[in-house]
Amino acid sequence: MTRPPLYVRRPFLAGVVRQLPLFAVLVAVGIGLLLVTLEYWRRGLVVIGLALVGAALLRLLLPVRRVGFLAVRSRPVDVVLLGGAGAVLTVIALAIPSA
Repeated sequence: MTRPPLYVRRPFLAGVVRQLPLFAVLVAVGIGLLLVTLEYWRRGLVVIGLALVGAALLRLLLPVRRVGFLAVRSRPVDVVLLGGAGAVLTVIALAIPSA
């Protein structure tokens, strides 16, 4: 006798597990925003940019049933937009000369 899948046995838990990639990205962005608030703006923006690049990698590598709300558009569009925005934000934050 085989056990039914998790989404049948515990649908709430399955929904929470499915959103873990988005939660990880949001935690990283929150840490970056906290750094910006504490006046470590360059480090904070780099953390936010790398979080977006990480989101692009998660969107690229995870199957659709595991990626949760990181899947907004088609996979190529999501990866290009998230990765591009993250890379641009990181490069600009590192390119601004320090005072």
